[in-house]
Amino acid sequence: MKSKSKIDRQSLRKGNLELVETIRLAKKNEGWLSVAGALSGPRRNRMSINLDKLNTESADGEKVIVPGKVLSVGDISKKIKISALNFSDSAKRKLKEAKVDFNFIIDEIKSNPSGEGIKVIKADQRGSALSKGNFNK
Repeated sequence: MKSKSKIDRQSLRKGNLELVETIRLAKKNEGWLSVAGALSGPRRNRMSINLDKLNTESADGEKVIVPGKVLSVGDISKKIKISALNFSDSAKRKLKEAKVDFNFIIDEIKSNPSGEGIKVIKADQRGSALSKGNFNK
């Protein structure tokens, strides 16, 4: 896990003000620190995950956090709540059709500052979903 000072240094290089605000809010809360570390890193290390992968990596009723972009390949059949940095337009359309609750990470941090009950989907070196961290308190 990255230290808060390293997250600060890396966030100074970001030009996207919404991303900087998300990192700042996530860094304040211990439950969101791993998300802040993932978002503060280089863009090339940020993950993109498809809906079918999210469907296999999660269970019904979970709050899933994707520190990257959700893409539209595949379908989703589980009733989960997805929070991500960004969504493709077609992924948003598919999520609305499947009646899956989704929002941006910054909104989830504001509504759940302690990070209670979230599952962070992490990426391997190539950016594909490999492991998941469960941060239940």
